[in-house]
Amino acid sequence: MEAIWFMVFSTFETLAIYSLIMTLLRFKTTEYIWQALLVMILANLQSYIMRNELSLDFLAPLITVMIFVFLFSAIIKIPVIWSAICTIIGYMFYALIQTAYLTTVFGSINAIQTDPAKGYILQVLSGATGLLISWLMYRFGIGFKYDLEKLRIKFEHILLIALIIVVLILIAILFYLNRLWLHLLFFGITFGIFLYYAINTEERESYDHRRTVRADSGEDQTSGS
Repeated sequence: MEAIWFMVFSTFETLAIYSLIMTLLRFKTTEYIWQALLVMILANLQSYIMRNELSLDFLAPLITVMIFVFLFSAIIKIPVIWSAICTIIGYMFYALIQTAYLTTVFGSINAIQTDPAKGYILQVLSGATGLLISWLMYRFGIGFKYDLEKLRIKFEHILLIALIIVVLILIAILFYLNRLWLHLLFFGITFGIFLYYAINTEERESYDHRRTVRADSGEDQTSGS
């Protein structure tokens, strides 16, 4: 019975993360939902095995992030670098939501570790909040508007790839240390860094597009004269 409850609440939780990432990419949550649910169930199954059978619970979030990257790059066909960026932003945003509830409502990680019911309540609160935020974001058109196909891996992304690898390693270390204040600090800083990079890239692409349009317009006027 414990395994069933774990799968139900974890799937609700990963659905919220998936929804946040899809909204960031300006996709509707229901797009690719059946493929996503299959991937989520597999991700949660591996998470249960790693947590309860292998005692490697600190590695479970790392593998979940990597599975999400695979989902967006291989199935939804988002360039892999942006699959990783948006997955990390969405995951860190959700982690911030959950850490906020953990701090304000439950007080400590030990409180939910000793009482599974509190852990399920935390997942429901966090998941419902994540789904609500993603719905509001989609409704008001909040997300990245640039053409992702133009943003395939370039030279400048070598450092970004290295940063993503470091972040994935740090996620595993963070959950191994199991310190609430470290969670809040790490999730907040990482979310800020990747969000800043994504917004800055969008602004640059928008600026380049306007320059190209102006240049083409000038050429057309010259040809016409």
